[in-house]
Amino acid sequence: MGSSLLSSTAIFRVMFIVFLNTLWLFPEFARSAGITRHYKFNVKLQNVTRLCHTKSIVSVNGQFPGPPIIAREGDRVVVKVVNHVQNNVTIHWHGIRQLQSGWADGPAYVTQCPIQTGQSYVYNFTITGQRGTLFWHAHISWLRSTLYGPIIILPKKNVPYPFPKPYKEVPIIFGEWWNADPEAVITQALQNGGGPNVSDAYTINGLPGPLYNCSAQDTFKLKVKPGKTYLLRMINAALNDELFFSIANHTLTVVDVDAIYVKPFKTNTILITPGQTTNLLLKAKPHFPNATFLMAARPYATGRGTFDNSTVAGLLHYEPPPKSSSSASSSKNLPVFKPTLPPLNDTSFAANFTRKLRSLGNSQFPANVPQKVDKRFFFTVGLGTNPCPQNQSCQGPSNSTMFAASVNNVSFILPTTAMLQAHFFQQSKGVYTTDFPTTPIFLFNYTGTPPNNTMVSNGTKAVVLPFNTSVELVLQDTSILGIESHPLHLHGFNFFVVGQGFGNFDSNKDPPKFNLVDPVERNTVGVPSGGWVAIRFQADNPGVWFMHCHLEVHTSWGLKMVWIVMDGKQPNQKLPPPPSDLPKC
Repeated sequence: MGSSLLSSTAIFRVMFIVFLNTLWLFPEFARSAGITRHYKFNVKLQNVTRLCHTKSIVSVNGQFPGPPIIAREGDRVVVKVVNHVQNNVTIHWHGIRQLQSGWADGPAYVTQCPIQTGQSYVYNFTITGQRGTLFWHAHISWLRSTLYGPIIILPKKNVPYPFPKPYKEVPIIFGEWWNADPEAVITQALQNGGGPNVSDAYTINGLPGPLYNCSAQDTFKLKVKPGKTYLLRMINAALNDELFFSIANHTLTVVDVDAIYVKPFKTNTILITPGQTTNLLLKAKPHFPNATFLMAARPYATGRGTFDNSTVAGLLHYEPPPKSSSSASSSKNLPVFKPTLPPLNDTSFAANFTRKLRSLGNSQFPANVPQKVDKRFFFTVGLGTNPCPQNQSCQGPSNSTMFAASVNNVSFILPTTAMLQAHFFQQSKGVYTTDFPTTPIFLFNYTGTPPNNTMVSNGTKAVVLPFNTSVELVLQDTSILGIESHPLHLHGFNFFVVGQGFGNFDSNKDPPKFNLVDPVERNTVGVPSGGWVAIRFQADNPGVWFMHCHLEVHTSWGLKMVWIVMDGKQPNQKLPPPPSDLPKC
């Protein structure tokens, strides 16, 4: 079973190793000034079998997960995407800053119209000031359930890692598998107003692993040599679930998140939300342990809705000593150790883990935290309701309501033309308005007893920022339809997580406790369940930038908004005109 994918998983790993070896063995291949790397993504249907269920999925180049993008910091990346399927498609290069290249960011109807059937578009961007792991994924409807792959950013030539050089590097990308068509799943949910059907499995590098029925043969296996150190490039590309991850009887060292180095710290378990990446050092045991170890991930779930309450696992195998009697057959009889993962709703673990994350913040990799603030914003994020259409019964919180989600009670409606074009050509009328509320319109006890009226407003609203504005944004969870953790992702920028807490944010007591020295810098942050998080960023990138919950169901329900950053005065502070092949709506 799964032969259609065993081959592509193998291709995925071989391509990665060959490319890395090329870079390490022939350093002239990547000059410090940066080179241009060309890729071609053919979006096409591919038959794949998982859980004894064969279906046709939307893929890149017939691979699942998709092919890795591998480059060095400073390189230019050019990807020609050709759409051979009936679905409209866009690709987002998640976490890439896109400095002056907003046309290549990818969210449908925000920075571009989608690539239609038979059409193509060239994404062209330079990787600036980032090194580590990011990922690419489709950014339209729920196509990213199968359209995703790693972005591996190596340091500039002759620049070492700020940690011991690993023996090998391994991408580990989490996903979600539906036996059904995910597009049909979300279409049905949006029609009936209820929660969408949950996935049938989680995957590691496309493989669900041995804890699911009819899946033992589709298991990711990591072979290690005793005493060697491995860099695990962890990516959560799942649609709707934050995940705890651990390897039985092994300690992990966190060294990088969202392509930014952090102060290393040891942990047995990590938490990784959709949209986040984490680089881990795994030091193998010094001697052959006569055992096999499970690596496993399962959800951190805080909401009231149903979720996929299952566990994905892979195997950590040790290579036996050369002269040992341990053969492949006897290795199957070795004891298998399983990790202990936190309880499903362990919010205290989540808070303690995220507090350990600090920027490396040294002279080579400084944490340039904005010390002064030009504009302050306070956004509530959470669920709500829309009324059920007339003469229809719905499956929302009641039979007369549909689930919705909002920022400051505005549930975002995607326009039918791209906002970036409308902004650039000053044709925003009828596309969007710039009156997004900077603070909640209705004040209430955000994490206490929710108000009786849970209805949201609906609109396509943006916040306009002058170039280089220093922004402080507090994101506050609400108890409307239940408190819940929300991983918020900001396009076009990294931000510093200067504070977080539980309950309602206190504008007098909380800011004095902010960390303005070495806060973690990232592109996706979990708003704590029943709490708040404060971030700061410098609006130094002109364009139209999406900000949304990376739980795909909440994005579908409207938990999203847009920042518009105006041009600066200098030529390198302006958004260039669109490329000639920009897709049309």
